[in-house]
Amino acid sequence: MADLEQRLLMLIDDEPAQSRLISALAGREGWRTIIVHDAETAIATLGTRQGMQLSAIILDQWVPGDDACSLISELKSRRPALPILMLTASTSPLLAVEAMRAGAADYLVKPVAPDRLMHALRSATTRETPRDELAPLTEKMPSSPDFESMIGASPNFRKALAVAAKAARGHGHVLIEGESGSGKELLIRAMHAASPRAKLPLRIVNIAGLAGNSVETALFGHEKGAFPGAFDRQVGALQHCDGATLAIDEVDRLPLSVQERLLESLRRHDVRPIGAHHSFRIDVRVIAASNLPLQDLVSQGHFLPELLEVLSPTKVELPPLRERTGDIPALTRFFLARIGEQPGLRELGITDGALSLLAAYDWPGNVRQLQAVLFRAAVFCDGDALTSEDFPQLLNILGTGPSTVAGNPMQESSGVMLYTPDGNLRPLEDIEADVIRLAIGHYRGRMTEVARRLGIGRSTLYRKLSELGIDNAA
Repeated sequence: MADLEQRLLMLIDDEPAQSRLISALAGREGWRTIIVHDAETAIATLGTRQGMQLSAIILDQWVPGDDACSLISELKSRRPALPILMLTASTSPLLAVEAMRAGAADYLVKPVAPDRLMHALRSATTRETPRDELAPLTEKMPSSPDFESMIGASPNFRKALAVAAKAARGHGHVLIEGESGSGKELLIRAMHAASPRAKLPLRIVNIAGLAGNSVETALFGHEKGAFPGAFDRQVGALQHCDGATLAIDEVDRLPLSVQERLLESLRRHDVRPIGAHHSFRIDVRVIAASNLPLQDLVSQGHFLPELLEVLSPTKVELPPLRERTGDIPALTRFFLARIGEQPGLRELGITDGALSLLAAYDWPGNVRQLQAVLFRAAVFCDGDALTSEDFPQLLNILGTGPSTVAGNPMQESSGVMLYTPDGNLRPLEDIEADVIRLAIGHYRGRMTEVARRLGIGRSTLYRKLSELGIDNAA
C-alpha cells in the first residue's frame, strides 16, 4: 500500500470554496487532490493514469444533473476496491442508507470538521478495515436529549448518571471525562434539558473542529479590524451564552494561551472580545468535556491546574463500554429499535450468538462505534434478525466462527460486584445500593415497577434511596 504522502484523492464537487477547503484539509496530511466538476469527467478520470493511482473519492451529493447514489454505483462497478465518501448537507438517515447500499464507505455532513474528514479518510483507506464494518460513522442518528436516552445498568455508569443528574439541577460548572464515543455529548444535552437554564439554547463548541487560530475568536469573539481578515464583528460563544449554557467539547485541546483567557473570564464573570476596549458581564454555565483525564495533562504541564479547579466543582467520569459489557444487550436492542424507525430500514432482532460476538469485542470507539456497527449491519441484513454472519470482520478479528460464538451464548453480567479487590465480601449496604441502581437503570426510572420487582413498597424504596444516598437518576 502506498504511504499516506503518496495518496491521491479525487473530489467531485462544483463549489470552488468548498473544493479549496477539502483540498487544504487533506493536504495537511500529505494527500494530493484532483478536482472534477461532474459525473462524466469523474468516470472518464478513472481510466487515466492519475485515475489508476486514486486512493479515495469524495463525492458532493449536489453535483448538478447527477443522482449521487447512481454515480456511486457506477464508480464502484468500475473500481470496486476504491473507497467513496459522500459529502452532503442532508442529515437524513435515508440518504445514508441509500449511499451505503450503493457502495459508499461513509458519509459526512457539511460543514465538515477537519478531524472528522481525516478520520473518515483514514478509516476508508486502511486495509485492516476492508469492509468498513468497524469504522465509526461520521454522523450520528438524532437522539432525545434526556436521561432516558442514557441506556445502561452497570453500577459505574449509573453512579455517573446520578452525579450528572444532581449537578444538572444546579448552576455550577461541570467537567465530564470519558473516552471518545462514550456518550459525553448525549449526557451534556441531557444535563442541559434537566437544568434551570433549559429554556435557553445550548451551544456546543468542539475545539477539535476549529483551526488553532480560530479557537480564541470562537470563544471570545472579535471586533471589526481586530486583526487582518476581521472584516466584521463576531460575538463569541461566551457572550452569546450569557444566561445560558456553553458546552466546550474536547476542552483538553485548548491552547495554553486560550486556557489563561478562559480562566480569567470565568473568574471575573466577564469577556473581552479580541480588539475590544471594554469587557461584557456574563453569566455562563460551562459544561466541559474531555477525552483525556485533565489531571494527567496538568501533571504534564499541558493544562492549567487553576482552570481545572474552576471547571470541575462537579466531575462526571463516564466509563468506557469495555468496562460495562453487561449493558451491551440493552444498548443493542435500543439501537436496533431506533434504527428500525429510520426511513428505508426496519426493526430487526438479534441472536444470542451475535450478542456473544458483540460482547467479546473491546469497542475502542465505545457506544458510538457499537451504534455505527449495528447501523451498517442493519443496512445489509436480509433476514429478520442479525446473526454472527452479519459481523464478518468481528468474526475475523476475534478469531472465531459463527458456530463457536453461537455455542457460547453470552452470560449477561448483573454488574454487581460482590467482592473487594483483596478478595473479601463488600459491605451489604454497598451491594444493596448497587442492586437498587441496577433495578432503576433496568426499568428506566419507573419507580413503581422498581419497587414491585424488588418486592418492597414505594415508601420503603424512597427511604432506602435517602439512606444510601442514591439519586433517582441512579
